[in-house]
Order: sequence, then C-alpha cells, then structure tokens
Amino acid sequence: MNVINLQEKLTKFSDHWHPRIVGELNGQAVKIAKVQGEFIWHSHKDEDELFYIIKGTLKIEFRDGIKTLEAGEMLIIPRGIEHRPIAEEEVHLMLFEPIETKHTGEVKSTLTKDKLDWV
Repeated sequence: MNVINLQEKLTKFSDHWHPRIVGELNGQAVKIAKVQGEFIWHSHKDEDELFYIIKGTLKIEFRDGIKTLEAGEMLIIPRGIEHRPIAEEEVHLMLFEPIETKHTGEVKSTLTKDKLDWV
C-alpha cells in the first residue's frame, strides 16, 4: 500500500489529453490527466467512465446537451453514450474506468494513446 499524492503526480507531466495511470483496483484503472481544448467525439461500447474534476471547469458535450463540471464534482458516463470533453482552460481530472478501456473508444485519431504510462 502506497499513499498517492495526486498534486505531486500532476507535476510530473504537462501534455494534454494523455491520461496516466496512478493505480488499479478491482479491474479498474485510476487515471489522472491534464486537458485543454476540445477532445474528439467518442464512446465506450462496454465500459462506464467516471470523471472527477480536481481543478478547473470541464464541459462534456453530449448529442442532446452539455454537462458542466467544476472542481470537486464528478460525472459517470454510462457505456455507449457518445461524448466530447471540452476544457476552455487547463483542467486536471481523475478517471475511473476498466483497465481495458481505450482512451478514445473505437475512434482512432492523433490523440489516441495505445499504451498509457504509469506516473
């Protein structure tokens, strides 16, 4: 068992839209990321996804509207729901999702990370 300091881990990288793994539990990956700008439209066919906002404001666009998340808030996106995160300014976030979840779902783009790093 190790204590994980998320603020310290977030100082170890500066790139956007590249989640890093900080832990695993019960088949779930705990990831942190810095995001800014618009991500791509995507969904996760078989996995739910939890977004927890550490710092900043994240908008998540859905085909039927937008949810806005502030620091300290979280949202669980059910499997199969198409979404697109948008961050007007840099946002720090934590994600919980099954280890096998692909970063961009089934969509391939320049933002796709086939292998995620541990930090």
